[in-house]
Amino acid sequence: MDQAETPRLTIHEVARRAGVSHQTVSRYFRNNATLKPVTREKIDRVVQELNYRPNLVARSMRTRRTNRLAIAMPASVHLWPVRLLNAASAAAHAEGFQLEVVSVEGDSRARGKHVLELAGSGQVEGVLSLTPLELGAATSPIPIVVTGDYDEELHGANELADASLVAEIIEYLASLGHKVFFHVAGRQSWASARNRKLVYEQTTERLGLVSYGVALGDWSARSGYDAVRGLPEGCGVTAVVAANDHVAMGAVRGALSRGWRVPGDVSVFGWDDEELGRFATPSLSTVAVDREAQGREAVAKLVAAVRGEPATPPGPRPLNRIIIRETVGPPPA
Repeated sequence: MDQAETPRLTIHEVARRAGVSHQTVSRYFRNNATLKPVTREKIDRVVQELNYRPNLVARSMRTRRTNRLAIAMPASVHLWPVRLLNAASAAAHAEGFQLEVVSVEGDSRARGKHVLELAGSGQVEGVLSLTPLELGAATSPIPIVVTGDYDEELHGANELADASLVAEIIEYLASLGHKVFFHVAGRQSWASARNRKLVYEQTTERLGLVSYGVALGDWSARSGYDAVRGLPEGCGVTAVVAANDHVAMGAVRGALSRGWRVPGDVSVFGWDDEELGRFATPSLSTVAVDREAQGREAVAKLVAAVRGEPATPPGPRPLNRIIIRETVGPPPA
């Protein structure tokens, strides 16, 4: 005789054993904050005893709700915007959603195809893409929000590539008395690196300052170190504007290795406000980029689209701001 099939556990059985309604158990699995602690503890015990897991696929088919969002990013990218993702995840959780990061391969057309497949799978309620997508005339059953903050290689674009603060950095250093400048650039395949180099060249020329030149670096600390080590004695450089904090910290080490004081003999400026630079000796002058606000605003826009609500425009705030620390001072007398 065939062995009787074990009946599948349901949310109703969990509710019966916990002594609550099945609606309360449903709220429990949605992480509803209004549940009383004693109620949550009772359901916790039953769920653990039965090793119960809700049938999320069936529920999503029934209600079209999964409480899950996705961020689509290019595959095989090494420099992920971790601060942005952390802030985006926290913002999603605060709105009752789980956030998943999904890698999509190929160019904008291929990525668009993959994102549309994800949108039609019923697994998520909305997709945020940090890079351009080519969606064509296809329609999506769920909202897809595409930001213009990164290009296909996850290089900063649009507002993130704004280099206008380079002019303010040079103007500030010039106000301290610096006259001979040197720029260690980032990879020129990045719009942000190209823009910072261009603004550096335009500003030194506009202010009648001396530029000893531009070293084409690769965003690494080594490129900053090698560039400063390669400066000839008597070059007169007293201010180094670096493409990012890694390059700047390499430049500081290169200067110190030559016996140059920082900032006594040469001042160094970075970009990104990396945590390590805040605690370095000397602490690094830099440009802080508010990637947390960027992540929160992107998720707020997606959540509004999922709920069919108008998106609240972000308040006026500078994405980038200058921070003066110990690597900057007047030039030697």
